[in-house]
Amino acid sequence: MHAAELAARTSYGRLLSMLAVRSGDLAGAEDALAAAFLDAVEAWPRDGVPDNPDAWLWTAARRQIVDAARRHKTRDEKRHLLALDGELTGDDAHTDFPDERLRLLFVCAHPAIDPAARTPLMLQAVLGLAAERIGSCLRVAPKTMGQRLWRAKIKIREARVPFEVEPENLGERLFAVLEAIYAAYGSGWEDLTFDGVASQGLTSEAIWLARLVVKLLPDEPEPRGLLATMLYAEARAPARRSVPGVYVPLSEQDTSRWDGAGLAEAETMLEQAAAMRRIGPFQLEAAIQSAHIHGRLSGSSDARAIAILYAGLVQVAPTLGARVAHAVASSRADGALHGLTLLDAIEPLALRDTYQPYWSARAHLLEQLERRGDAANAYDRAIGLTEDPGVRRFLLERKRRLTP
Repeated sequence: MHAAELAARTSYGRLLSMLAVRSGDLAGAEDALAAAFLDAVEAWPRDGVPDNPDAWLWTAARRQIVDAARRHKTRDEKRHLLALDGELTGDDAHTDFPDERLRLLFVCAHPAIDPAARTPLMLQAVLGLAAERIGSCLRVAPKTMGQRLWRAKIKIREARVPFEVEPENLGERLFAVLEAIYAAYGSGWEDLTFDGVASQGLTSEAIWLARLVVKLLPDEPEPRGLLATMLYAEARAPARRSVPGVYVPLSEQDTSRWDGAGLAEAETMLEQAAAMRRIGPFQLEAAIQSAHIHGRLSGSSDARAIAILYAGLVQVAPTLGARVAHAVASSRADGALHGLTLLDAIEPLALRDTYQPYWSARAHLLEQLERRGDAANAYDRAIGLTEDPGVRRFLLERKRRLTP
């Protein structure tokens, strides 16, 4: 059982991508791989774990797809039997894509698929995230997310979405792919406990995929901007938690624990992207990270410059997270009252009122304004919306400090 769980955690995305691309049926590939894992749970404890678990799962899932195709006897399914023939190998030599997972990401960004379903579909199909976790990450009810994913997979099958992606179509699908990779990294980053091995694997996978996009599209600046953003964050990861596992904000992190090589690579990526002179949201995110990090290392942070960068980010990508961060950055340049005014202006209320970073930011600004009662209430809201025990302890300590 443990071996099957390990294979699911480490190989699901790769196996599903290869099965889906070669069979031309994402939903069918999912069903076949699920059946293969069920077979593994029964067979491996009885017969022993195979020397190559991935190859065993590939063969079992391939058999499921081939049998289904022969039963239905459709022309397209017969055509895909040839692509499934043979043993599990590495990347196909005939493809321009450096990895089948990357190809499937671009398939999931097809214009025929509902834009609201593209990122969730990529997170599930390529990275193996459950609908519940995707819903939590994207602030959508699990049932709604499950229905959205099901409809998207049926759309791929019924609309005969091609699994071959022409080079001229890459540009129009690029931003959706980058968004999904960043969402995957954010999910792993937010769930990263003091020793969260599974989440570390997710962040590493996201960085690997970003590297593949840079390799695939070397003349596009935004993949480099995304890669730089994640590398900046990853370089600070060792300092993000105290020894007991409590969250440590960037302004209080021990910079000696930062990874200098990772920061240097992030700087290089950002410089290369900037040299292409086509600004985008991921480059702005990376520039903000760079400004924060240089401020900590030099001891002289430029609050005004950071606030301007956030204002630019809100202009091109007015997400809830960007608007909350802009309010906090503006408070450092123009005072807590100005930041609170920006927070109050965020709409819709129903969305912000269930967004934990909004209440953390609000509590912090109210504390600066010495509105202790209001700050305590805001901390309570933030604590109630926090699932991470390390962040919860951090917020509880901040609330405790409100008492004279």
